[in-house]
Amino acid sequence: MNETPAPKPGLEGLLELMARLRSPVGGCPWDIEQTFATIAPHTIEEAYEVADAIDSNDLRHLKDELGDLLFQVVFYAQMAKEQGAFDFHDIAAGITEKMVRRHPHVFGAQTGIESAEAQTVNWEKLKEQERKDKAENGRHGALDDVSRGLPALLRAQKLQKRAARVGFDWPDAQGVFDKFSEEMAELQAEVESGDKQALEHEMGDVLLTCVNLARKLGVDAEAALRHANTRFETRFARIENALWDQGREVHGTPLDELESLWQDAKKPEKKQD
Repeated sequence: MNETPAPKPGLEGLLELMARLRSPVGGCPWDIEQTFATIAPHTIEEAYEVADAIDSNDLRHLKDELGDLLFQVVFYAQMAKEQGAFDFHDIAAGITEKMVRRHPHVFGAQTGIESAEAQTVNWEKLKEQERKDKAENGRHGALDDVSRGLPALLRAQKLQKRAARVGFDWPDAQGVFDKFSEEMAELQAEVESGDKQALEHEMGDVLLTCVNLARKLGVDAEAALRHANTRFETRFARIENALWDQGREVHGTPLDELESLWQDAKKPEKKQD
């Protein structure tokens, strides 16, 4: 049996590899069965793994994860090519054209963009004009086209930033602190009422207000929660290890002792500060 030679390294080789994986003759049954919908969850997972490698400052791991993420794009491009919709080169051409259009200070005659902050403002103006150009009947809501496929926390940030850009915002963080106190009181009232549906509603309002507070304080809510998760995971592992060294487990350990161990678990972080 003759073996088919492996694709050459590089982008063109990767595109060739993907075409062969999807080929009805000699391809991979799993890859052939996939659709845009079935691949989408893998893309989200790969994007988070890229973020995790960045948080860990592991560049070798980052290289691998970026390869996995690139493979997702190549996978979509091959499926679209099979349908006659577009291919990888169309994707590359489209993003190149878009980036040129959104950087008129680099590729055009626009001046006055001398800082990252100024570019951010200009970028959002250009995007807003693009959205208006695409809108039907000339109407485009400020919150239109914020993807519903985003994780809830990320989508909350985007929705609130969009609303703030058109003036729907508190003048300062104190207004959000006051709103947070109001929402917490309403949540407490629903806890006492026992109405599960109303409780979920108020809990959602509290979370939304937390995201808004982070925005007003200049904190990325998604990054803050991701880092908090990492700290919790690390501290909990320290508690487990401390108990295992004593031949014990978390389960069955009194709560007051767990609290003491938790405080001990936080001490290494304070030393680093």
